[in-house]
Amino acid sequence: MKRIVVAVALVALAVPALAQEEVPEIPFVSVPNFLKYPPTMNLGETLAVAENSKGHVILLNHPGSSTTGPLFGNATTNLLEFDDQGNFVREIGQNVYGFGYGHSVRFDNEDNLWVVDKGTNAVTKINPAGYVVLNLGRRPEGFDPYEHVPASEARAVDGYFGGPTDVGWDAEGNIYVSDGYINSRVGKMDKWGNWLKSWGSYGRGPDQLRLPHNLQVDRQGNVYVADRSNRRIQKYDSEGNLLKSIVMAVPYDKHYQPVLGNPNPNAPDETAPWTLCISGGDTQYLFASDENPGRIYKMTLDGEMLGWLGQSGRAPGQFNWIHGISCRDENTLIVADMNNWRVQKLLLNQSSLPTNDD
Repeated sequence: MKRIVVAVALVALAVPALAQEEVPEIPFVSVPNFLKYPPTMNLGETLAVAENSKGHVILLNHPGSSTTGPLFGNATTNLLEFDDQGNFVREIGQNVYGFGYGHSVRFDNEDNLWVVDKGTNAVTKINPAGYVVLNLGRRPEGFDPYEHVPASEARAVDGYFGGPTDVGWDAEGNIYVSDGYINSRVGKMDKWGNWLKSWGSYGRGPDQLRLPHNLQVDRQGNVYVADRSNRRIQKYDSEGNLLKSIVMAVPYDKHYQPVLGNPNPNAPDETAPWTLCISGGDTQYLFASDENPGRIYKMTLDGEMLGWLGQSGRAPGQFNWIHGISCRDENTLIVADMNNWRVQKLLLNQSSLPTNDD
């Protein structure tokens, strides 16, 4: 096992404090062909995965479709359900008005599926039977002139979203949405979607955000936001008070050729968080991924770095823009490997695949 010395910046109330610690590489294996589906169902961009209480996996897939429109040329979102062994079960959410270019899927504690769609500015709740039971935000109508305004010029309006990216809940059922691509904020609603408050605006300051790309809520109601373009994870309490900024600064070879783009030897030491996942179990852990060098990081909820795994590439166990992670079990991750058009199931702290005798 490799061990790397890393400077981790933990910013309590936005005051930097650097600490030296050793961060191990976590051994893992990638389960081949975890998802089983017919060749007529080839995947496109895989943007998100989620697991319900039965271990069923929902994949947010962008295969392309025959419907044309203003959303990146096509409305291109479907939801595929697989059982805990990876066998295809069904497609759900066909012809939902709020689906155009989905960004994230999450299950709540009652196995309701929530779909966050940045193309239609909608957050949709689907019950276990497959019916839409709640819609948040509003999709622009077909005849409305719809301009993708820069985030620096956005004028956020309560109840509306501008390129939302993710959703989470606290123990009281309050709903938190990272309103990411345009509004650069977090919106908080009650369990019925009534708007309570928001925090954040576009910028680099301690109370600002630049592309909040993912969101999670722990059991204490703390809200974690992947502040991607600011290269940090912002931890807030449930009222939006900043508790800590966490950066991922594990050293890597900056001359390494990424899958997409050119090497950048002058890149910052901290890497940009793309996805977040808080594990189940008695002790919760925070997992996060970056674009380059294509790693997944395991941390405590206070940001202490416990380990890392993976790298950019196309081989098994390598990643090409991780866009979603499911981590119900801290030692079993299901990863939406977006630009490799696949889903990988990772078994952590193992050096070989289990046999039938295990």
